[in-house]
Amino acid sequence: MYEFFEGIIAEVTPSYIVVNVNGVGYKVYSPTPFAYKEGQKAKVYIEQNFSDNNGFTLYGFQSQNAKGLFLKLLSVSGIGPKSALAIMAAEDSNSLAEAIEQGEVKYLTRFPGVGKKTASQIVLDLKGKLGAYVGRLDRQDTLEQDASVTPELHDALLALLALGYTQKEVDRITPKLEKEDAETADQYIKKGLGLLLKK
Repeated sequence: MYEFFEGIIAEVTPSYIVVNVNGVGYKVYSPTPFAYKEGQKAKVYIEQNFSDNNGFTLYGFQSQNAKGLFLKLLSVSGIGPKSALAIMAAEDSNSLAEAIEQGEVKYLTRFPGVGKKTASQIVLDLKGKLGAYVGRLDRQDTLEQDASVTPELHDALLALLALGYTQKEVDRITPKLEKEDAETADQYIKKGLGLLLKK
């Protein structure tokens, strides 16, 4: 129904953004909400999903290709919107494609909500279909690095919890993140996901 929204980012939370389009606020779930800033004018590519439990839910992405990857993940049996967002939030699409191409089931089980059976299904359904496609995904420009800012780290930790990681897992990596030279919540999230996926 919706292809994209173009409007002002009215609110940014750890799991979703609110896009003000001509005075109407749309709640849009995003894999990288902190890539947006409140007050910013943005174009958000939309996918609408319906479930019996939640009714209609909107998911938003910074590019058509990112939206396409989300749809490919959703096409896999056992992958729902929340799991697809968590996988995409890692922001390393090339590693994801490589893991699928090489059949690295163990790597894929590190994402929240992805067990061995689902990981095997991802490989079965998407192997050979993501290589060139994922390589075209838009990437965030690296922002200037400066001293870490506590509110940004706090927002990043909330976002990791919203993606499905446990409090224990987040607490384990918090001391390491405190030592990281990051400036934005989005940077902390990427670093945090890197640490969580290493174990």
